[in-house]
Amino acid sequence: MITSFAAAFVSVIGTVMALLYVRRKFGSVPLLFCRRSHMEISRHVESFLRSYGSQILRRYSYSEVRKMTNSFKSKLGQGGYGSVYKGKLLDGRHVAVKVLSKSKGDGEEFMNEVASIGRTSHVNIVTLLGYCFEGQKRALIYEFMPNGSLEKFIFAEEDLEHPKLDWETQYQIALGIARGLEYLHRGCNTRILHFDIKPHNILLDEDFHPKVSDFGLAKLCPKKESIISMSDPRGTIGYIAPEVVCRTIGRVSHKSDVYSYGMMVLEIVGGRKNVNTGADRSSEIYFPNWIYKRVQLFEDPGLRGISNEEDKEKAMKMVLVSLWCIQTDPSNRPTMSQVVDMLQGSLESLQMPPRPYLSSPPRSPPESPTTYQLSS
Repeated sequence: MITSFAAAFVSVIGTVMALLYVRRKFGSVPLLFCRRSHMEISRHVESFLRSYGSQILRRYSYSEVRKMTNSFKSKLGQGGYGSVYKGKLLDGRHVAVKVLSKSKGDGEEFMNEVASIGRTSHVNIVTLLGYCFEGQKRALIYEFMPNGSLEKFIFAEEDLEHPKLDWETQYQIALGIARGLEYLHRGCNTRILHFDIKPHNILLDEDFHPKVSDFGLAKLCPKKESIISMSDPRGTIGYIAPEVVCRTIGRVSHKSDVYSYGMMVLEIVGGRKNVNTGADRSSEIYFPNWIYKRVQLFEDPGLRGISNEEDKEKAMKMVLVSLWCIQTDPSNRPTMSQVVDMLQGSLESLQMPPRPYLSSPPRSPPESPTTYQLSS
């Protein structure tokens, strides 16, 4: 029998799927804008590029893009906004070239990428090197990340090509992503909210240092402001903060990225998707609920690859921080700066968070948090 928690989860997921279907089918832009001619859209994007992109990013012609990718010979992956190919610049540097889908004619995702990461510089944010815009032909040129996306390293079962990472590496990846998000939220002149944090959008360099990528859904807001208005949900099912779908839960803000981060780190810890519809027992369908119960009762969570106390401590820190990040009420979640401090601090200093609920937040105050300590 499915628990009430799982039922609430299914209800929310159903709502998200319906809303995202409407968005994909009808678009999120006003009807008048959708009716713009290709020429009007091109003028709009060109005006934007003069303001944001032309001074700091190199502009490539489409023929140059074809040449650097060897006519799109080596495909690295496929995303919601287009395909990514491996390329090589004239100076010998390898690059990743994202060729955007023609169906996204309004140019929103293209402009989001240029405006958001075109002026950023951080070790945990992927570097945008240039772009191509020739009417319907649009591409973005990024630094090349040899190890690809985080996704293939945490969901692989017995994949010899992409073995499960050790706990020190997983911990450093979680910390690096937190630092990248902290920079987006606090280190830029304009606050950048990503809205699509998930393993697929975290890239790894040759040393497995993580970099946040894919800013097609990003929103920019003044640095002093944190609350933003949104006309429709954006993000990926399984990582979307509850307030993005149901505004009665709370206001959409940088705390929405915190929620997505927490859900992603739980998947890193568990080595599985947070929702497992094939689980034998209903209690194991939703991993955050399952892991919370185990930690609350000081039971062994049975995480793979833990061979010593150091691994155990890193794993427990990642679990507790994640459970704080996925609190239903945004005001109960930490900021990304606090997440960095929590990960770098001692396990003994972390408190057991209240149980996160996907339905509306409880009316009564949450139970008093207790300090979590390693069992011997």
